[in-house]
Amino acid sequence: MSERQDLVLVVEDEPQMRRFLRASLGTEGYRVREAWTVADGLREVAAEHPDAVLLDLGLPDGDGLDLVRRVREWSSVPIIVVSARGREEEKVAALDAGADDYLPKPFGTKELLARLRVALRHSRAAIAPESPVLEVGPLRMDLERREVTVEGRPVRLTPIEWRLLTLLARHAGKVLTHAQILREVWGPNAASHSHYVRVYMAELRKKLEADPSRPRLLLTEPGVGYRLADTPEAAPPG
Repeated sequence: MSERQDLVLVVEDEPQMRRFLRASLGTEGYRVREAWTVADGLREVAAEHPDAVLLDLGLPDGDGLDLVRRVREWSSVPIIVVSARGREEEKVAALDAGADDYLPKPFGTKELLARLRVALRHSRAAIAPESPVLEVGPLRMDLERREVTVEGRPVRLTPIEWRLLTLLARHAGKVLTHAQILREVWGPNAASHSHYVRVYMAELRKKLEADPSRPRLLLTEPGVGYRLADTPEAAPPG
């Protein structure tokens, strides 16, 4: 038996498949936690901080893709989808949502374990672990609790504002194009509605910036898109 003690969360609603995965992973020295709904899976990820997640998509209370998107708001834990949905568009949707790999059912134990090893190896190669709490100057954003404060003052965001700020926070310091933001926040059919981004960025600045006309956190890259500063920038000259 291997000496590994990595914790793997299995999110699967079929008892027989859970038993199979529990036995296969246990034989290889992995510790295993189990969940069988989206809600339980989210709680387990937040509470147990697993090293990897094996995720089925067809869960009793929703689509497993919802779990992927929610977890990706604050964690880079490796997620391997194991699903009977084998169509190419299903795989693309899972990967676009943030899954690290996709393994159609039925699958062989050796292949599953190999893909798990790869995912864990990539995770360990990361420069630094991500925190569910982001702090940039006066802005504090708890991605797990869905709480935002500015200089300790709670800020109430609409669902769209939350998704937009979360997207920028996940890529703090990096420029996101208008097209990327539209696709991630409003969906693939919003490509022609670039004014959405301008309107909601203006609203976010009103709530987060000391001087919305001279932003230090939510920065514009002219002609390209926006970025959330990873450190507050000096206010641009008026």
